[in-house]
Amino acid sequence: MPPSSSRRWELDALRGLMLVLMTLTHMPTQFSSPLGQPFGYVSAAEGFVFLSAFIAGQVYSRKALRQGVPAMRQAFWQRARKLYFCQLGLLLLAFTLFAWLGIRNHQGGMTGLVEFYLLKPVTAVVGSVLLVYTPPLLDILPIYIVFMAVSPWVLARGLRRGWGPVLALSGLIWLAEQWGAAHWLYQAVNRWVPMPIPYRDMGAFHVLAWQFLWVLGLALGARQAPLPRIPAWVWVPAAVFAMVSLVWRHLVGQDPMPGVPLMTWLFDKWALGPLRMVNFACLLALLLAAGPWLKARLPRPLPLELLGQHSLSVFCLHLIIAMLTLAYFGSTEVLRPWTTDLVILLGAFAGLFATALVSQARDERRLPWQRPSAPKVR
Repeated sequence: MPPSSSRRWELDALRGLMLVLMTLTHMPTQFSSPLGQPFGYVSAAEGFVFLSAFIAGQVYSRKALRQGVPAMRQAFWQRARKLYFCQLGLLLLAFTLFAWLGIRNHQGGMTGLVEFYLLKPVTAVVGSVLLVYTPPLLDILPIYIVFMAVSPWVLARGLRRGWGPVLALSGLIWLAEQWGAAHWLYQAVNRWVPMPIPYRDMGAFHVLAWQFLWVLGLALGARQAPLPRIPAWVWVPAAVFAMVSLVWRHLVGQDPMPGVPLMTWLFDKWALGPLRMVNFACLLALLLAAGPWLKARLPRPLPLELLGQHSLSVFCLHLIIAMLTLAYFGSTEVLRPWTTDLVILLGAFAGLFATALVSQARDERRLPWQRPSAPKVR
């Protein structure tokens, strides 16, 4: 990450907001459904992936221009390795402590999360190490790792020869995934080499679709010029579509039209359906149009900035807390008093902010319980 002096606080705040929304969604409480996708048919996952790609484009394009492509490539891979070891740590906890707690407490929410591991532990462990088997909740970091690993080539190609062909190819891959390209490839490979891991256990997120969101964020972040101003003929219809989606979501629910497969496909989260992408594009256009005005007038949301500055630590901890809650209290299908769920959420957010504070102190090379080192006398 760039030095603190070069950080853009508004990006940290937005990423912190995405972490708050993801925590509300992933925590198995009765608040998860009403508070999920609060801005329309767009989830925090889209915002988090796009923001991560945008920041990566900013940081690593500068490194490529100043230090060369090899240095940029090495920095990408170092970050990917760090993410990979975080994923291994989360899997270790899920397969040992939380699986045991789920079985001991008879909590189907947790045992269902690692069902394939409980049925075929050796295959699951090998598959998870290879990022092929990804249980629910633990299927977000793998796509992030894959995107970070391939980004050096994408970024180098975009910087050298322009982003038009890169975005066009990425868009075609997204379009192919709308017709199930990844599942077709899985079936084709399975005819020749039997796959020990079912397709449904390879993660809910369709990588071939989500790569388009990542490449788009990478391209915008790598721009050497300021982001373009959004004219009224763009943001006015975008505002209308976003408002309709917002009202529709809160009147009907997260399923835009229950029982109608076509609408489910158009707004599908896992494959980033066409209307879902339109909804995201409209929100992005509004943010770009109103962002400078909001930045100049609104107070800085320091708690959200703090979470966003230490997003990896906070992200990993929110998954740990979610799995711990599943193992002890069960899923959203378990009826609990709303006060209990509120206490669970407050405890979760207290843990997230404590983690962010410790991470900040660690980055400053001083933990709260450590005395600052005395300056050296010359």
